[in-house]
Amino acid sequence: MDRLATLDLFIRIVDRGSFSAAAAACGVSRPVATAAIKALESRLGVRLLQRSTRHVRPTEEGIAYYRRCIAILADLEDADRNAGGTVSGVLRVDMVGYLARTVLLPALPNFLARHPALTVHLGEGERFVDLIREGVDCVVRAGALADSGMVARPVGVMQEVTVASPDYLARHGMPATPEDLEGHQMIGFVSSRTGQPLPLEFTRGDEVIEVMLPTRLLVSGAETSAAAARQGLGLVQAPRYRFIDDLANGTLIEVLADFPPTPTPLSVLYPGSRQLSPRVRVFVDWLVEFIGPRLHPGK
Repeated sequence: MDRLATLDLFIRIVDRGSFSAAAAACGVSRPVATAAIKALESRLGVRLLQRSTRHVRPTEEGIAYYRRCIAILADLEDADRNAGGTVSGVLRVDMVGYLARTVLLPALPNFLARHPALTVHLGEGERFVDLIREGVDCVVRAGALADSGMVARPVGVMQEVTVASPDYLARHGMPATPEDLEGHQMIGFVSSRTGQPLPLEFTRGDEVIEVMLPTRLLVSGAETSAAAARQGLGLVQAPRYRFIDDLANGTLIEVLADFPPTPTPLSVLYPGSRQLSPRVRVFVDWLVEFIGPRLHPGK
């Protein structure tokens, strides 16, 4: 392996804590990876990694070398970009599936056209992602963010809406104010943090009103809650863009439009411990420029 490839391998070993995972990511065998790191340590005259049967951890010298390697490779990417005007490689992004399908994918041809040498690896999930260990460059998340030690850059704010099916409203009536919700029911969306259903939320001026209604269905997936609403199982709240087609064709009807839920922020997160690579930088800048304004579809 050449020196740059060895640096990349070393970074991946530290990130993932595994020779095997790093070797697979670099497209080499485990013996080749082991030999390359041994040769690197021999050339430097220091031990960079502590190996055990279960874990691989950097030594103090290894941590210092790792940080320099990160900076070197990021500088090299910047140099290549400035010289050739292009960003290349694989950008690994993770985001919730419905966000990927309804917000990102329709706009992605624009991004790919801007950066023809860049490939996007799009993962879908709502769980916590260990970006460094899993080799993910950045994640896009909606809602309030827990303190994760990552850098969070706001992308935009998503307008929220309350909806129900025509059949549901025929049975329960159309409320005029939040106080008219007695006798109604909601589809209980279970919080991944608390394990409890989230209340419905309405605004009246600066006042935020939380309403917990009876529910006969608890769900933990956004697509399932939307499908349940279409089946007439209760009221549901979600970003307006998710229901543009439903609202247009009458599958769902907006409820309490004068008392909308508070908007939901959308953010992109990336490790603060690393120098931001050009491919992540151009993606983050594009999200803010191109996706942010698209989060406010009209009524």
